[in-house]
Parts: sequence; C-alpha cells; structure tokens
Amino acid sequence: MSVRRARFATHVRVSGDHGHERDGRALRSRTRRGSNGRSRFDETALQRSMTSMSDGSDEDDAMPGYLDGQLLVAMPGMGDDRFDRTVIYVCAHSAEGAMGIVINKPAADVSLPDLLVQLDIVPADETIRLPETVGEMRVLMGGPVETSRGFVLHSPDFFLDQSTLPIDGEICLTATVDILRAIAGGRGPDRALFALGYAGWGAGQLETEIQKNGWLSCPADPEIVFGGTAEDKYASAMRKIGIDPVMLSPVAGNA
Repeated sequence: MSVRRARFATHVRVSGDHGHERDGRALRSRTRRGSNGRSRFDETALQRSMTSMSDGSDEDDAMPGYLDGQLLVAMPGMGDDRFDRTVIYVCAHSAEGAMGIVINKPAADVSLPDLLVQLDIVPADETIRLPETVGEMRVLMGGPVETSRGFVLHSPDFFLDQSTLPIDGEICLTATVDILRAIAGGRGPDRALFALGYAGWGAGQLETEIQKNGWLSCPADPEIVFGGTAEDKYASAMRKIGIDPVMLSPVAGNA
C-alpha cells in the first residue's frame, strides 16, 4: 500500500474566532463534503470541546444525547462497506457534528517505526533501538477523512498543554508530533493506539445514521479500545452491549 507522508499538527492553538491551526495554517472552518462523499467534521467544534473541557465546563454533560467517549458499533444495516464491522471511538459530538477514530481496522503494510522515519523522528538505521512497544503498536485506519493525518488515542498519564484533549477520565486524544517523539523515546503514555485519518459527520448526520439503524452505541471500555487484537474488538463491543452479532438484522423494525 502506498502511504503518503503522515501529517501531525505542529501545535494546537485554542483561540476562539481563529480556530485550530495546523502547521502554521488555519484549518477549514466549515463542514464540507470530502472526495469520499461524506461530510467532514467541522474541526472548530473539536477545538470548542477542548476549550470547554479545559475550562471545566459541564455544558455537554447536560446533553445526554451527545456521544463523546462512547463507542459506535456498526450494524449490518449500515449500508456503507467502508464501515462494515467497524468500531469507532467518539472523540467529539455536538450539534455541529461529530468526530471519531476507528479502532479496529489495521492499515495494510504500514508500521509505526516506518512512520517515525517518515516524520524524521528517528533515523532509519536507529529503528532497532526503539522501545519494543513501538513495534507492537499497529497502525490503524482511523477513518476515510484526511487519511494522511495522524491521531493518537491514549491513557491519561500523558498530557501536553494545548495539545491533548481529555475525552473522558480514561482516554485522551493528541494529534501533535510531540507525542510520537515521546513514544519513540520511551516517555509516552502507558497505553496508546495510532490511527491515520478519522470519521467525521456534519450537523445531524450521525443522529440520522443511528435512527436508520446504522449504529449502536455503548460507553467506551479502555480494554476494548487499547486491549486485545483489532480483529476481536467488534465482537468484544457487541458483547459489552449484550448482543449476539448473528442475531442482528440489517432491517430496522417499526412498531
């Protein structure tokens, strides 16, 4: 598989009107259709979530319909082959849209040591000196949007000011190259997964897909997010919900 050079944010700035910057340039501030036809998440919404959480705001906690920190589990009626048997960790969800990371779809023929070399974090001849955990960390395809951009979901023992988004008490999101430098140096989080790309929904789009029997949701379990194999996560998530996958119907029933 040919993989373009992975991009990380060199810094994250929370700044009201100007939004999220990456590599010194402002990100798109509107939800728009990507080349894959799915609406892209308005990334300023993710920044507002970061600002709200860092300020200790509990506004979203009063909105039980939002799914931050939940797992989305694809139903047979999803109708999109790209998300067949997919499990997604929801990083941000608001009236403006949602953003999540697929946690059970490994990238073919891509390793984290190779990406560390591409990002000039380690020289090619020094990958043998990387911590053993780096070689064991599989690169995942986090979703169909911006597949050359990297994201790390990780345990809360690692935190970078203005860069790490604490999603719940047990899982955080960081999308700057500094976390990969820490991981390569053995100073990273205790538990982590690395993904290229993300899944994004425009305003009301995720809610519509759920109503059409596309997704089930349940509280995230760090053992599902970080533990086990990618191949086992779908069945594990289904068991957590209490559903036998073979009993699922692709057609939603109507009362």
